[in-house]
Amino acid sequence: MSFKAAAVQMCSGVDPEKNAAAMARLVREAAAQGATYVQTPEMTGMLQRDRAAARAVLADETHDIIVRTGSELARELGIHMHVGSTAIALADGKIANRGFLFGPDGRILNRYDKIHMFDVDLDNGESWRESAAYTAGSEARVLSLPFAEMGFAICYDVRFPALFRAQAVAGAEVMTVPAAFTKQTGEAHWEILLRARAIENGVFVIAAAQAGRHEDGRETFGHSMIIDPWGTVLASAGATGEAVIVAEIDPAAVKAAHDKIPNLRNGREFSVEKIAGAVAGGVAA
Repeated sequence: MSFKAAAVQMCSGVDPEKNAAAMARLVREAAAQGATYVQTPEMTGMLQRDRAAARAVLADETHDIIVRTGSELARELGIHMHVGSTAIALADGKIANRGFLFGPDGRILNRYDKIHMFDVDLDNGESWRESAAYTAGSEARVLSLPFAEMGFAICYDVRFPALFRAQAVAGAEVMTVPAAFTKQTGEAHWEILLRARAIENGVFVIAAAQAGRHEDGRETFGHSMIIDPWGTVLASAGATGEAVIVAEIDPAAVKAAHDKIPNLRNGREFSVEKIAGAVAGGVAA
Protein backbone atom coordinates (compact mmCIF):
# COMPACT_ATOMS: atom_id res chain seq x y z
CA MET A 1 0.00 0.00 0.00
CA SER A 2 1.49 3.32 -1.03
CA PHE A 3 1.59 6.26 1.36
CA LYS A 4 2.68 9.87 1.35
CA ALA A 5 5.78 10.60 3.44
CA ALA A 6 7.17 13.95 4.52
CA ALA A 7 10.56 15.05 5.80
CA VAL A 8 10.55 18.24 7.84
CA GLN A 9 13.70 20.37 7.69
CA MET A 10 14.41 22.56 10.73
CA CYS A 11 16.99 24.91 12.21
CA SER A 12 16.63 24.00 15.87
CA GLY A 13 17.96 26.39 18.47
CA VAL A 14 18.71 26.18 22.18
CA ASP A 15 15.13 26.57 23.47
CA PRO A 16 13.11 23.31 23.46
CA GLU A 17 9.78 25.15 23.71
CA LYS A 18 10.50 27.26 20.62
CA ASN A 19 11.68 24.16 18.77
CA ALA A 20 8.52 22.28 19.74
CA ALA A 21 6.42 25.13 18.36
CA ALA A 22 8.39 25.15 15.09
CA MET A 23 8.03 21.38 14.82
CA ALA A 24 4.28 21.59 15.32
CA ARG A 25 3.87 24.27 12.66
CA LEU A 26 5.89 22.34 10.08
CA VAL A 27 4.28 18.97 10.85
CA ARG A 28 0.83 20.49 10.41
CA GLU A 29 2.00 21.87 7.06
CA ALA A 30 3.15 18.39 6.03
CA ALA A 31 -0.15 16.82 7.08
CA ALA A 32 -2.03 19.50 5.14
CA GLN A 33 -0.14 18.30 2.05
CA GLY A 34 -1.48 14.79 2.63
CA ALA A 35 1.46 13.18 4.43
CA THR A 36 0.49 10.31 6.73
CA TYR A 37 4.08 9.69 7.88
CA VAL A 38 6.09 12.75 8.95
CA GLN A 39 9.73 12.73 10.07
CA THR A 40 11.65 15.50 11.84
CA PRO A 41 15.47 15.83 12.07
CA GLU A 42 17.99 14.59 14.58
CA MET A 43 17.99 16.70 17.74
CA THR A 44 14.66 18.30 16.94
CA GLY A 45 14.34 19.48 20.53
CA MET A 46 17.63 21.33 20.92
CA LEU A 47 21.04 21.93 19.35
CA GLN A 48 23.30 23.24 22.10
CA ARG A 49 27.09 22.81 22.16
CA ASP A 50 27.32 24.06 25.76
CA ARG A 51 26.66 20.78 27.54
CA ALA A 52 26.15 22.37 30.95
CA ALA A 53 23.49 24.65 29.50
CA ALA A 54 21.92 21.70 27.68
CA ARG A 55 21.73 19.58 30.82
CA ALA A 56 20.03 22.43 32.65
CA VAL A 57 16.97 22.18 30.39
CA LEU A 58 16.94 18.46 29.55
CA ALA A 59 14.07 16.31 30.75
CA ASP A 60 13.45 12.60 30.99
CA GLU A 61 11.16 10.96 28.47
CA THR A 62 8.06 11.38 30.62
CA HIS A 63 8.48 15.15 30.92
CA ASP A 64 10.10 16.05 27.59
CA ILE A 65 8.20 18.70 25.62
CA ILE A 66 9.18 17.26 22.23
CA VAL A 67 7.93 13.80 23.18
CA ARG A 68 4.68 15.27 24.48
CA THR A 69 4.19 17.47 21.42
CA GLY A 70 5.00 14.61 19.04
CA SER A 71 2.36 12.44 20.67
CA GLU A 72 -0.21 15.24 20.57
CA LEU A 73 0.47 15.96 16.89
CA ALA A 74 0.13 12.30 15.93
CA ARG A 75 -3.23 12.09 17.68
CA GLU A 76 -4.49 15.47 16.44
CA LEU A 77 -3.57 14.84 12.80
CA GLY A 78 -4.12 11.07 12.70
CA ILE A 79 -0.62 10.43 11.34
CA HIS A 80 2.46 8.38 12.08
CA MET A 81 4.68 11.02 13.63
CA HIS A 82 8.43 10.35 13.76
CA VAL A 83 10.46 12.63 16.00
CA GLY A 84 13.81 11.90 14.36
CA SER A 85 15.54 12.33 17.68
CA THR A 86 15.75 14.51 20.73
CA ALA A 87 18.05 14.55 23.76
CA ILE A 88 16.61 12.58 26.67
CA ALA A 89 18.04 12.74 30.20
CA LEU A 90 18.93 9.32 31.62
CA ALA A 91 19.05 8.28 35.25
CA ASP A 92 22.84 7.79 35.20
CA GLY A 93 23.45 11.42 34.27
CA LYS A 94 24.15 10.70 30.61
CA ILE A 95 21.93 11.49 27.64
CA ALA A 96 20.23 9.39 24.97
CA ASN A 97 20.00 10.61 21.39
CA ARG A 98 16.59 8.98 20.99
CA GLY A 99 14.06 8.87 18.19
CA PHE A 100 10.35 8.21 18.72
CA LEU A 101 7.68 6.96 16.33
CA PHE A 102 4.12 7.70 17.42
CA GLY A 103 1.04 6.01 16.02
CA PRO A 104 -2.13 7.90 15.03
CA ASP A 105 -3.47 7.36 18.55
CA GLY A 106 -0.47 9.15 20.04
CA ARG A 107 1.13 6.05 21.55
CA ILE A 108 4.86 5.39 21.18
CA LEU A 109 5.32 2.55 18.69
CA ASN A 110 9.11 2.57 18.64
CA ARG A 111 12.15 4.09 20.32
CA TYR A 112 15.57 4.07 18.69
CA ASP A 113 18.78 5.24 20.36
CA LYS A 114 21.58 6.32 18.01
CA ILE A 115 24.15 3.51 17.94
CA HIS A 116 27.24 5.14 16.47
CA MET A 117 28.68 8.15 18.29
CA PHE A 118 30.10 11.03 16.25
CA ASP A 119 33.65 11.17 17.66
CA VAL A 120 35.65 12.96 14.96
CA ASP A 121 38.27 15.62 14.29
CA LEU A 122 37.59 17.44 11.03
CA ASP A 123 40.23 19.31 9.08
CA ASN A 124 38.34 22.59 9.42
CA GLY A 125 39.04 22.58 13.15
CA GLU A 126 35.71 21.13 14.25
CA SER A 127 35.99 18.42 16.90
CA TRP A 128 33.08 16.38 18.22
CA ARG A 129 32.92 13.79 21.03
CA GLU A 130 29.36 12.58 21.35
CA SER A 131 30.47 9.63 23.47
CA ALA A 132 31.51 12.02 26.25
CA ALA A 133 27.88 12.92 26.91
CA TYR A 134 25.68 10.35 25.18
CA THR A 135 24.98 6.70 25.84
CA ALA A 136 25.14 4.74 22.60
CA GLY A 137 22.26 2.50 21.61
CA SER A 138 22.81 -1.19 20.97
CA GLU A 139 19.65 -2.40 19.27
CA ALA A 140 18.46 -2.12 15.68
CA ARG A 141 14.76 -2.55 15.03
CA VAL A 142 12.49 -3.16 12.06
CA LEU A 143 8.92 -2.09 12.77
CA SER A 144 5.92 -3.54 10.95
CA LEU A 145 3.53 -0.72 10.10
CA PRO A 146 0.26 -0.91 8.15
CA PHE A 147 1.95 0.65 5.11
CA ALA A 148 5.57 -0.62 5.22
CA GLU A 149 8.34 -2.37 7.12
CA MET A 150 10.45 0.45 8.61
CA GLY A 151 14.05 0.52 9.81
CA PHE A 152 15.80 3.18 11.86
CA ALA A 153 19.11 5.03 11.92
CA ILE A 154 20.27 8.47 13.06
CA CYS A 155 22.83 10.69 11.30
CA TYR A 156 26.34 9.17 11.74
CA ASP A 157 24.76 5.70 11.62
CA VAL A 158 24.51 6.19 7.84
CA ARG A 159 28.28 5.60 7.56
CA PHE A 160 27.89 2.03 8.80
CA PRO A 161 26.46 -0.09 5.97
CA ALA A 162 26.16 -3.23 8.11
CA LEU A 163 23.39 -1.58 10.15
CA PHE A 164 21.35 -0.95 7.02
CA ARG A 165 22.06 -4.37 5.51
CA ALA A 166 20.97 -6.14 8.70
CA GLN A 167 17.66 -4.27 8.69
CA ALA A 168 17.13 -4.85 4.96
CA VAL A 169 17.74 -8.58 5.43
CA ALA A 170 15.20 -8.46 8.28
CA GLY A 171 12.66 -7.04 5.83
CA ALA A 172 12.97 -3.26 6.05
CA GLU A 173 11.47 -1.51 3.03
CA VAL A 174 11.95 2.06 4.27
CA MET A 175 15.04 3.26 6.14
CA THR A 176 14.79 6.47 8.14
CA VAL A 177 17.86 8.69 8.63
CA PRO A 178 17.06 11.89 10.54
CA ALA A 179 20.28 13.90 10.76
CA ALA A 180 22.21 17.01 11.69
CA PHE A 181 25.16 16.66 9.31
CA THR A 182 27.85 19.30 9.56
CA LYS A 183 28.24 21.58 6.56
CA GLN A 184 31.70 20.20 5.73
CA THR A 185 30.80 16.52 5.89
CA GLY A 186 27.44 17.11 4.22
CA GLU A 187 28.97 18.83 1.22
CA ALA A 188 31.35 15.90 0.77
CA HIS A 189 29.23 12.87 1.60
CA TRP A 190 25.53 13.42 2.47
CA GLU A 191 23.79 12.62 -0.81
CA ILE A 192 26.34 9.95 -1.75
CA LEU A 193 25.83 8.07 1.51
CA LEU A 194 22.03 8.25 1.40
CA ARG A 195 21.80 7.10 -2.20
CA ALA A 196 24.34 4.34 -1.60
CA ARG A 197 22.34 2.95 1.34
CA ALA A 198 19.17 3.03 -0.80
CA ILE A 199 20.80 1.38 -3.82
CA GLU A 200 22.80 -1.34 -2.09
CA ASN A 201 19.78 -2.48 -0.06
CA GLY A 202 16.98 -1.73 -2.54
CA VAL A 203 15.04 0.37 -0.02
CA PHE A 204 13.51 3.82 0.31
CA VAL A 205 15.47 6.30 2.42
CA ILE A 206 13.79 9.22 4.19
CA ALA A 207 16.20 11.74 5.71
CA ALA A 208 15.00 14.88 7.50
CA ALA A 209 17.87 17.26 8.21
CA GLN A 210 18.85 20.21 10.33
CA ALA A 211 19.80 23.17 8.13
CA GLY A 212 21.66 26.46 8.38
CA ARG A 213 23.37 28.50 11.08
CA HIS A 214 22.18 27.61 14.58
CA GLU A 215 22.04 29.64 17.77
CA ASP A 216 24.95 27.67 19.26
CA GLY A 217 27.18 28.65 16.32
CA ARG A 218 27.26 25.38 14.41
CA GLU A 219 26.28 25.14 10.75
CA THR A 220 24.41 22.14 9.41
CA PHE A 221 24.06 21.00 5.82
CA GLY A 222 20.32 20.69 5.24
CA HIS A 223 19.27 19.09 1.93
CA SER A 224 16.62 16.81 3.42
CA MET A 225 15.91 13.99 0.96
CA ILE A 226 13.54 11.20 0.06
CA ILE A 227 15.17 8.56 -2.17
CA ASP A 228 13.71 5.51 -3.90
CA PRO A 229 15.20 1.98 -4.04
CA TRP A 230 16.87 2.70 -7.40
CA GLY A 231 18.70 5.68 -5.91
CA THR A 232 16.52 8.35 -7.50
CA VAL A 233 16.00 11.46 -5.39
CA LEU A 234 12.22 11.90 -5.24
CA ALA A 235 12.27 15.11 -3.21
CA SER A 236 14.91 17.36 -1.69
CA ALA A 237 15.18 20.60 0.25
CA GLY A 238 17.71 23.41 0.12
CA ALA A 239 20.81 24.12 2.17
CA THR A 240 19.29 26.52 4.68
CA GLY A 241 16.00 27.27 6.33
CA GLU A 242 12.88 25.35 7.18
CA ALA A 243 11.22 23.18 4.57
CA VAL A 244 8.70 20.40 4.09
CA ILE A 245 9.30 17.84 1.34
CA VAL A 246 6.75 15.19 0.40
CA ALA A 247 6.86 12.11 -1.82
CA GLU A 248 4.71 9.10 -2.58
CA ILE A 249 6.21 5.86 -1.24
CA ASP A 250 5.14 2.58 -2.85
CA PRO A 251 6.69 -0.44 -1.10
CA ALA A 252 6.09 -2.46 -4.28
CA ALA A 253 9.09 -0.59 -5.70
CA VAL A 254 11.27 -2.40 -3.16
CA LYS A 255 10.31 -5.81 -4.54
CA ALA A 256 10.82 -4.51 -8.07
CA ALA A 257 14.34 -3.34 -7.20
CA HIS A 258 15.15 -6.67 -5.53
CA ASP A 259 13.84 -8.57 -8.56
CA LYS A 260 16.13 -6.59 -10.87
CA ILE A 261 19.22 -6.79 -8.69
CA PRO A 262 18.78 -9.49 -6.02
CA ASN A 263 21.93 -8.68 -4.10
CA LEU A 264 20.31 -9.49 -0.75
CA ARG A 265 19.90 -13.06 -2.04
CA ASN A 266 23.14 -13.22 -4.00
CA GLY A 267 25.43 -12.27 -1.14
CA ARG A 268 27.89 -14.97 -0.07
CA GLU A 269 29.90 -15.60 3.05
CA PHE A 270 33.64 -15.31 2.61
CA SER A 271 36.80 -15.28 4.65
CA VAL A 272 39.39 -12.53 4.76
CA GLU A 273 43.05 -13.42 4.81
CA LYS A 274 45.56 -10.79 5.81
CA ILE A 275 48.79 -11.24 3.88
CA ALA A 276 51.78 -10.53 6.11
CA GLY A 277 54.16 -9.62 3.32
CA ALA A 278 54.91 -9.92 -0.36
CA VAL A 279 57.75 -11.79 -2.03
CA ALA A 280 59.42 -11.15 -5.34
CA GLY A 281 57.16 -12.18 -8.17
CA GLY A 282 53.92 -11.89 -6.20
CA VAL A 283 52.19 -13.43 -3.19
CA ALA A 284 53.92 -16.39 -1.58
CA ALA A 285 52.27 -19.73 -2.34
